This record gives sequence, structure tokens and C-alpha cells, in this order.
Amino acid sequence: MRTPALYETTVGHARHDRIGGAFRHRLHTWLVDLDEPHPLPRWLRPFARFDARDHIGSPRRSIRDNIDDRLAAEGIDLRGGRIVMLAHARVLGYVFNPISVFWCYHPDGQPACVLAEVHNTYGGRHCYVLRPDRAGRARADKRFPVSPFLPNSGHYAMTLDEPGTTLRVRVQLRDDAGTPLLTAALTGTRRPATRREFLRLLLRQPLVPQRVAALIRKHGIGLKLRGAPSSRNQENHA
Repeated sequence: MRTPALYETTVGHARHDRIGGAFRHRLHTWLVDLDEPHPLPRWLRPFARFDARDHIGSPRRSIRDNIDDRLAAEGIDLRGGRIVMLAHARVLGYVFNPISVFWCYHPDGQPACVLAEVHNTYGGRHCYVLRPDRAGRARADKRFPVSPFLPNSGHYAMTLDEPGTTLRVRVQLRDDAGTPLLTAALTGTRRPATRREFLRLLLRQPLVPQRVAALIRKHGIGLKLRGAPSSRNQENHA
């Protein structure tokens, strides 16, 4: 896959419980190779930065080094193979990524694994190391709270297609019996990571991470007003 790239995306969420509800929003996001230099000139970087402090590991090391360390803890050595990250960039000093995805490859280009890094609005993060099948499907037990309106148990059924002309990332939370509780999907169309294309998206969809965080809080307030049950002390659950 060619990098860097921009994706003009639609994100959608649908609840499957008695409260119900669904929403869709239009955004844009980045696909970058962790070994490549920043794709934008210096004067545009306040609107698109990628910092180690925004992802797992030490803020004093590179994102690449931190991901390699996380993989090593799972017994995975890429031996210098490529790592490609799908994530929102830091904009004017702020970033929020509900999910960042890292596709990891061996030196011969064969897929090694995928990391799904999840953040919540409490400032917490957790990284799931996945081994998708040939269709991009993977499963992971839920080990991290993402919303006070979802249970702390269950598992995720994910589809993590390798990004190409189009983008598709789908995550469904299911309870212990396998019943779907929530489906989140990110779909998009590839755009060239040129200054002109980035400025077009920036003007059409400014302050993406700020909007994402605000929309999450807005929908949370709506769920509370509609009587959605809340899990107590979920922010302290790991």
C-alpha cells in the first residue's frame, strides 16, 4: 500500500440494545508509514502532527520503537519490516483517536499482525495485538473500558481490511453469549496526501480530533438522557 495517504471517511455507530440509536459523521484521517518522514511542510504541521506521546509506550521514543517493543512483548520480531498507522493527526496541540490501527509486516511484505490501539475519554489507552485471518477478521476479549454505557465484559469481532483505494474497519462488541451490543464502522476513500488535498479537507472538516471528542461526549449525554444504564467505576477497570 502506498503512503502517506489521506482518507475521506464516514464513521458510524449503532447500538443494538433496548436503548438503540445510531449516528454517522464525516471525517478524514491519515495513513502513514512509521519509517517515513512527515508528509507535510513545516508550516502545515500544526494542523497535522504525529507524536509518540499520543500512542502507547514512552513519549521519549519514536512511535515505531514503541510499537516494536509492544510486539516484542508478544514474541513478535518484524526484523525491520514495515509498520503502517491509520490515525487522526494532532491538530493545534490536540488529538483524540478512539482507535488507531497499525498493520505490521515482515521484511518480505507478508502480514505479521495488526495492533488496534483504543483510547477512551478518561485519558486511558489499551493495545490489542491481533492476528486477522485472510479476510481481515479477528477476535479479542474486551479488556479496556471505552464507554460507561457498555459492559466491561464480552468480546470484539473485528474486520481490519488492509487499506487500499478504499478503507474499511469494523468493530462489533458482543456480550458473553455472542449477542451484538454495538457496531462501529469506519469506511473511506483514499485521497493523495498533497498540500492541496489536505488543505481542501482541512477547510471542509476543520479540527477533526476536537470534533470527535465533542461528538462522543454529546452522544454520551444523549444516552444518559434516554436512560441508558451506566457501569460504575468503569474508568478504574483494566
